Amino acid sequence: MSGLGFESGGLAAAHAIHNGLTQLEATHDATHGEKVTIGTTAQLVLEGHDDAFVEDVAGFATTVGLPTTLAEIGLDEPSTDDLEVVAEAACAETETIHNEPFPVGPEGVRDALVGADAIGRRLSAAAHLGR
Repeated sequence: MSGLGFESGGLAAAHAIHNGLTQLEATHDATHGEKVTIGTTAQLVLEGHDDAFVEDVAGFATTVGLPTTLAEIGLDEPSTDDLEVVAEAACAETETIHNEPFPVGPEGVRDALVGADAIGRRLSAAAHLGR
C-alpha cells in the first residue's frame, strides 16, 4: 500500500527532509518513519502553520512513540553546517520538496528544522513537568 501512496500521494517536504537527514551519519540508527516524522513537523513549520497546529501534530507523534526532536534521531546538538547539509540535500533538483506550492530553498528548510525542533523540545519539557 505504501507504494500506492508514493506513486499518487504528491509527496512534498517531509520525505525530502528525510532524505536530507540521511546525509548525516548520526541519524543512521533512526528509522525511515522516525525521520519522516521530523520531516512532517518541519514541513508544517515551513508551510507557515501556526504553532498550536504543529504542536497538535507533534503531540500525536509523541503519544504514539515517534520522535519530535532532532536529538531523538541522533542529532543532539546539530551544527549549522549539519543542518545546511540536510537542507541542501532536501532541496536537490529532483527532490519532492519542489511539490510544495511555493519555492523552497535550503535556508527555509534549515530554519524549519530549527523551528520544528524547538516545538518538539517545548513539548518534551512540558511533558517532563507534567503538563
